[in-house]
Formats: sequence, structure tokens, C-alpha cells
Amino acid sequence: MPRPLRVAIVGAGPAGIYAADALLKSEAAAEPGVSIDIFERMPAPFGLIRYGVAPDHPRIKGIITALHQVLDKPQVRLFGNVDYPTDITLDDLHALYDAVIFSTGATADRALDIPGIGLDGSYGAADFVSWYDGHPDVPRTWPLDAEKVAVLGVGNVALDVARILAKTADELLPTEIPANVYDGLKANKALEIHVFGRRGPAQAKFSPMELRELDHSPSIEVIVNPEDIDYDEGSIATRRSNKQADMVAKTLENWAIRDIGDRPHKLFLHFFESPAEVVGEDGRVTGLRTERTALDGTGNVKGTGEFTTWDVQSVYRAVGYLSDELPKLPWDVESGTVPDEGGRVVEAGRPVPSTYVTGWIRRGPIGLIGHTKGDANETVANLLADHAEGRLLTPSTPAPEAVDAFLADRGVRYTTWEGWYRLDAAEKALGEPQGRERVKIVERADMLRASGVTGIADGSAAAE
Repeated sequence: MPRPLRVAIVGAGPAGIYAADALLKSEAAAEPGVSIDIFERMPAPFGLIRYGVAPDHPRIKGIITALHQVLDKPQVRLFGNVDYPTDITLDDLHALYDAVIFSTGATADRALDIPGIGLDGSYGAADFVSWYDGHPDVPRTWPLDAEKVAVLGVGNVALDVARILAKTADELLPTEIPANVYDGLKANKALEIHVFGRRGPAQAKFSPMELRELDHSPSIEVIVNPEDIDYDEGSIATRRSNKQADMVAKTLENWAIRDIGDRPHKLFLHFFESPAEVVGEDGRVTGLRTERTALDGTGNVKGTGEFTTWDVQSVYRAVGYLSDELPKLPWDVESGTVPDEGGRVVEAGRPVPSTYVTGWIRRGPIGLIGHTKGDANETVANLLADHAEGRLLTPSTPAPEAVDAFLADRGVRYTTWEGWYRLDAAEKALGEPQGRERVKIVERADMLRASGVTGIADGSAAAE
């Protein structure tokens, strides 16, 4: 009797779980069946939704409900707190599974090559997001002593960073933020947040709803300079062909013509300002120098030679995420992705047997969470085609219990899907006395303990 197709997925964020869902919905799931193990380096699943979505966006976190339904399936197992390649290598995975799908996403900040970017007070947005989202592997404190702050970039991450910096700690207290984040934000001195975009309103990458939410806070006064409302032929064509771009532009236009109100924190959205230099003194940020740009007719911009120095004491770059290189896989340094064809990993023009990618590690950190579904469907379709045509490697130990034995032999303390339910309950119990839905547990050791992993002595286990 043929055994089920055994597939390992490395990364338990939306991309990996969508791949599991595509496998479960395939014909192969019916006969001879599929057996899926998802490996995640964090003790908890859900990747970017848990550690990349701002805490005041519970609507987006609702996606977890749909992901839950996939992980609840009996054909799927979760192995959390398992790091690739420290705890399990590519060779190990090929010995245990017919195929491996990598869906490790992107967590680092893309570099911005301008003078002064390395000064004290200059930060990557991804690091700040990890801090306020309670990521266990980042420091528990964050310096928030700047009264005037610059945020570089006009995407949703830039909006998240600006909004968290501009809101009061008490506004965010009803969310899941842990105590250390609340205490840090309570001490935040920021009164002015300046968001800078190199191009114009029609080219901003905000989603309309995210942009409008900025104006809902009683403490944030959103300000747009009327001189920044400008369009060329390319911009007009973008607005006509892209409903979201048009909605963003209309919102910005409305804000540009209204009177400035008296809400205490000012959030300026600047367009046509290209960051040229982070200005510093004695090794610390004291300002930001930008070059004014102008539209060139196509929707792109060119420099005008006119420079402005803005009085800010910290700078956050939100110019994109970058994936971490995966050992033993080919790597495209420029794009920060694994080379592929239809989700099949490709090296020197040839597919790497039984090895696949999906999500941001495949195509770069672009698009919304739901966009990874199409990636997953294509990758899984090609994996199943390779399986049907006998192109997959044959694992030496494909039995599910071989994985448990392997991890036990390595001394890996891993969490499970049942453990997530325990952690979930523990976080909800922490929030209940305060009338909050949950309070996120931050320390890795505490997460492991709450998940039911035994032998966790103290906080020193957090970094192991």
C-alpha cells in the first residue's frame, strides 16, 4: 500500500501555511494522502502576523483564524523552536521527507546607502517593529528620547512605525503589547513625526485603509503640504489604472487643503523629498538632509539640486525588508531571494531535487499577506507534478515518528500545535484581569514553558 506523500515546510508564517492548505486541497491528499510537518524557529507559529503586524491592527491579525483551520488538520504537525540549519539541515530534511518547501519570509531591514545612516539614533524599521511586537530575540528596551523623528519610506511599514511613535502608550494599552513595550512607549518623547517619500502622492505604496486610520487617533494631527500634491502624465495614468492609488491620492488631497487642528502629536507626510544624508554630531543623529525632487512626466522623479535639512534627532528607515540567506541553497544577493522557476529551487540552471520555495523568500518582500496564496498554489502544483512524474528524491526514513526521534536525539526542545493552544490560553489569561484580549509573552523561555516544554530552567534558555 503506498504511503502518504511526506512534505516538510520550513517557516510557519502565512506563506508556509498557505502551502500546507494547497497540499491538503490537492488530489494527492485524497490518494495516497499527504503528511505535512511545519518547522518554525520561533516557539509560536504565524510569522509576520505575530511579529510584523502592528498591535493596533487586530483586523489583519484576524487572518490567524483562517490559518488555525489549516493547522488544526490531522495531516499537519507543527515543530516550533526548531531552527534551520542549526537544529535540522537540508540533508536531514531530504532524509525524512519526499519534498521540502522553504517559506522563511523576510525579517531584516534592507540597507539604505546614504552618508550617516550608521549614526546612533538611526534605526531600521524592522528592528523597531520586532521590539514593539514583543519578539523574543531583540532587546527589551528601545530608546525613545527624540522629540522630532524622521521615517524614510511611503509603504505600510513606514505608516505603522510613524503611527506607533505618534500614538500615546495608553492608546495602545488595550492591545496585546507586553509590559516592557507599554513602559517604553510611556516614556516616548516624540511630538513630531516626519514621513518622507522620494516620489509623489500617486506613487505612495500605502494601502488606503492604513492611510485613513492615521487620522482616527485623537492624539495624531496628520499634515500634508499642499505643494506636495502634484501629478504628471504618468501619475494620472497610475491613478486611472489603480483604484487603490487613486484612493490614497484623494485622501492626501483632502488632508492638504484642510486647516491644521490642535491634536498634540504632529505627523507630517512629505513627498518629493529624497533622503541624501543623515546629519550627525558627536556620533549621534541631529538632522536629515533631503533633496527636493520633481516629476519627469513618467511618474518617476529627478533631483532638483535643492536641499533641506530637517531638525530631527532620530531616523527610521522603512525602505523594505530583506530575507536571511539560507545555507545550502542558492542565493541571489541583489534581490535577497532563492532563485527559482515556478517555485522549484534552481541552481546553475537546473532544479535542485525535492526543494521548493514560496512567499517572500521566493519573490521578495512585496505585496500583502494574501498575495502569497498564489505563490503557494503554483509551488505546490509543481511539487505535485514532480511527484507524479517520479522526480522527487526517496527519503531514507519517511515515517513520521522518525522526526520525533531525530529531534529528541539532537536534544531539540520543540513546541507543538497543542503547545500553541496552551501558550494562546496563557496569553489570554494574562490579559483578562485588565479587560484585554491578551498580553503577549515575550521571553523565549517563558513561551516554551507556557507551551508545555519541560526542562526550561530560567531566562538563560531564551537564547539557546
